Amino acid sequence: MRSMMKRVTTMSKETKPTEVVKKITGIAKEVYDNIKVKTVPSLVMPIRALQNVSYDAKAGFFELLGKTKERTLTASTVKTFAQTLLMMNESKKIVGDDDIATKREMYYISKNWGDAMFKEQPESDSVMDDVESMMLVNREQLGFIPEEKGGDVAGQLIVIDKDPDTGKAIRIDCTQFGSGAYSVPSSVEHLQFKTDAKFILAIETAGMFQRLVKHKYWKKANCILVSMGGVPTRACRRFIRRLADDMKVPVYVFTDGDPYGFLNIYRTLKVGSGNAAHINKFFCVPQAKFIGVTPQDIIDYKLPTHPLKDVDIKRIKDGIKNDPFVQYHKEWQNALNLMVKMKKRVEQQAFAKHSLNFVLEKYLPEKLKNQKTWLP
Repeated sequence: MRSMMKRVTTMSKETKPTEVVKKITGIAKEVYDNIKVKTVPSLVMPIRALQNVSYDAKAGFFELLGKTKERTLTASTVKTFAQTLLMMNESKKIVGDDDIATKREMYYISKNWGDAMFKEQPESDSVMDDVESMMLVNREQLGFIPEEKGGDVAGQLIVIDKDPDTGKAIRIDCTQFGSGAYSVPSSVEHLQFKTDAKFILAIETAGMFQRLVKHKYWKKANCILVSMGGVPTRACRRFIRRLADDMKVPVYVFTDGDPYGFLNIYRTLKVGSGNAAHINKFFCVPQAKFIGVTPQDIIDYKLPTHPLKDVDIKRIKDGIKNDPFVQYHKEWQNALNLMVKMKKRVEQQAFAKHSLNFVLEKYLPEKLKNQKTWLP
């Protein structure tokens, strides 16, 4: 590969497995000690909701305000209390064995817990989120990984992974996957990078990603393409964040022009969510900029649209009223109000009205040249 691969990262520091085990043991011992002296034990964790976060543009992500909830051992909470401790115990074993368990596998492990078993996976997922927030580490460090993959990557990037058996470095050239792409692993902390790409382009839909890969847009624009596949997984967000931080590469985001693309996909990538506010600082990408598709693009490019649904309008109004990120940025308020006024939403693929490759031949080049059309 040409001399493009100049800059190299160093590996990120992550919480050591021994530290995770120590935290779990400490919480369990506190519960045990309380019971020994006949004091009702309790577990304290932050409230994970948009109402318990603040947004500071300097910090760049949603931060917890400090409101907590307390899970005290009572007759009505005994099952959830037991489930929380049992899940922590499973985490301790998994981490100690240097193993992993998917969220679905964790649900099935609980079938060995007798009356404390989970009836449905959402119950298991909720307790897992509570354990994560209580310990202030991410669930991957607890040994729990998601079912879905992290995202796809193509373009001017070499990823340096390591062989799990030998520990030797493995160089993965993201320009050499033909019509395919590199898949982001569930854990990315150990990865290193080499690149001299000008920017990272994070794309909502797999279809648009495939079009840009097919025509090697990454080569023409000297960039790295990342397919988010809807709301990006935490591994995908962490991958983009590490790559952007370590390589000092700007991040541009390209989604559908609808409330979901704006307030779920983009906002989650950039500043995080209320539900995961305790770890947003690791998984968000504060330097991200939104380059499209905007409501103004509908007008400027005469794009075919779909009518806004009632649920879309409700989502916009809720965002303007309650989302700290939207409240901070007047530009987003204006864009969302324009969308409501137009009563229209638009998809990335709408540019095909002009030509199949209009996006890579005209739209993206024009957008990249005119920062006044971007949203923060």
